[in-house]
Amino acid sequence: MKIILASASPRRRELLSRMGIEFDIKVADVDEQVNFALTPEELVSGLALRKARAVADTVNAADTLIIAADTVVAKDGVILGKPNDEADAEKMLRMLSGATHQVLTGMAILTGDRLLLHTECTEVHFRALENCEIDAYIATGEPMDKAGAYGIQGIGGLFVSGISGDYYNVVGLPICKLCTMLRECGVSFNF
Repeated sequence: MKIILASASPRRRELLSRMGIEFDIKVADVDEQVNFALTPEELVSGLALRKARAVADTVNAADTLIIAADTVVAKDGVILGKPNDEADAEKMLRMLSGATHQVLTGMAILTGDRLLLHTECTEVHFRALENCEIDAYIATGEPMDKAGAYGIQGIGGLFVSGISGDYYNVVGLPICKLCTMLRECGVSFNF
């Protein structure tokens, strides 16, 4: 069975590679604009499903397994996607400073006529940030392509005082749950 990751995320590519899975990458051509009328759960699961279906429309889906995912950060029900600019990144980081937020990843696995959907949620606790830390972090450029304007696996990890849930979900792909879902679809692991 051919496996396709429907994502441009280098972090998702790396995590899937670590699982020992051979896969191709095909980026889904879908509108990823955040619809603030949706709950965070609805948003990530809907986008993951749209990505999976968009890729399925371009391949022979009968002998292909497609993995798609989408991740957002939510604070008090407010969805924080990728920042539009440095001012937006600063606003997000100030919201997260000294508080707890949620990171949600929706995953869709599509193969033949089988569809598996799952949404993973991890609670992340930030310590209080100083203004100079926020400014210096934004100057690194790291926040600009990350939901919630930080990357736990990079410099942004210095702000995280604790998490409750799957660390890899915060990176962008909850690999423990993904492993379970892939086994349900007949994928075997050689480790």
